Amino acid sequence: MSYQRIDTSMLMRYDRPGPRYTSYPTAPVWADDFPESEWTSAMQRANAKPGAPLSLYVHIPYCRSMCLYCGCSVIVTKNLDKARSYVDIVLDEADLLAAQLPDRRTLHQHHWGGGTPTYLPPEELRRLFLGISERFDHAEDAEISIEVDPSVTTLEQLQVLREVGFNRLSMGIQDFTPEVQETVHRIQSVEQTRTLIQEGRRLGFESVNVDLIYGLPHQKLETFANTLDTVIDWKVDRVACYSFAFVPWLKKHQRALPEDALPDRQTKYELFALALQKFGAAEYVAIGLDHFARSDDTLAHAVEDGRLHRNFMGYTTRMKEGRDGEDMLALGVTSIGDVAGTFGQNKKDRRSWQDAIESGHLPVDRGHTRTKDDNERRRIILDLMCQFGLDFTDYESEGQPPFVERYKDAIAELEELVDDGICEVDDEGIRVTEQGRIFLRNICMPFDAYLAAQRKSGKPMFSRTV
Repeated sequence: MSYQRIDTSMLMRYDRPGPRYTSYPTAPVWADDFPESEWTSAMQRANAKPGAPLSLYVHIPYCRSMCLYCGCSVIVTKNLDKARSYVDIVLDEADLLAAQLPDRRTLHQHHWGGGTPTYLPPEELRRLFLGISERFDHAEDAEISIEVDPSVTTLEQLQVLREVGFNRLSMGIQDFTPEVQETVHRIQSVEQTRTLIQEGRRLGFESVNVDLIYGLPHQKLETFANTLDTVIDWKVDRVACYSFAFVPWLKKHQRALPEDALPDRQTKYELFALALQKFGAAEYVAIGLDHFARSDDTLAHAVEDGRLHRNFMGYTTRMKEGRDGEDMLALGVTSIGDVAGTFGQNKKDRRSWQDAIESGHLPVDRGHTRTKDDNERRRIILDLMCQFGLDFTDYESEGQPPFVERYKDAIAELEELVDDGICEVDDEGIRVTEQGRIFLRNICMPFDAYLAAQRKSGKPMFSRTV
């Protein structure tokens, strides 16, 4: 991408709160009194497709300390006994899920996130993975990935992860600038991270991903450029470059960050534009909202052949909407599953989550079963997020008005974005321009049927789009 400076007034127009669309409908829409029976019904529908691929996400919430930028659900403790007992309960929950899916147990994707999964000592990492493997099979070509924090992960842990079957690593970096690291309470050296990546490759991990964040306090173009150049020199397979979600009303620890040190919207835009420019020059393919992949990576191939998908684990290489392979189970406190057209989120409090499991109940707390309208709008948003556009003909069917009539209000909202060169709309479809990739969330928002009511509520729900 050729980096272009955007007028400040234009940034002000589009820098507004908006969803990241890891799901549609978004989580604030879901019901707080979601019945377990509706979740088990979804499992029954999923079980009726025994040959279909399945994904599994495992949430490990524990961390040794709190990173001030964090937007995840975490439990900070140095008491390893709590983590060991957590493994026991996760395996009990896996028993409950496996009982719901007697005919469908083959995982094509298996991912651990946190928190800090490598908070667990080597023997607990082994016990948890082997325990899940006793309850679910892995396809021969399964992607089995884990998030690791280089500041706490040991070489022994890496060796165990590879021995049991993990084949992909995702490492958090955020920014190597010392002032930024000290401010956000996440200290890790370049050497420490390089050593872990080199060891991962030596052990035979097929892919290494790193996570960066732009928009953190004290970030500057010249220092962030050094972090980008370092990552590019390492030739990592994938990069996620996330916009910092400053949501202090939701994540109280973010109030400790110096708000006056956050980059202004112009600088924040330029930080991501710099990432687009540098990764593009290094022949990385831009993947959706905030990911990059080497041109020979399966994620880049998925863009080419239309198989890119987006879910709570990020961008994946599974099937497009409307085909088998999108069902995702979830284990652990607060974790979110997406099964047979239904979202289900586990209880957020460890005690209540554990109590439900010990009493033989699925610990679901919130959820939403998608309507026909939800599914079509979800497909639209996924096409924009994953393919940078859509063709109207893909949404036409006999007896239905044309796409432009069904979504005339959304098309009208896009007119301003078309005028500003953010997207293009013609008789054939909608296309996101290169400049518009930074505003991808803004392009999706007109198709969100729930957003207007959410805005009227006046409650803060989403981070800003720039």
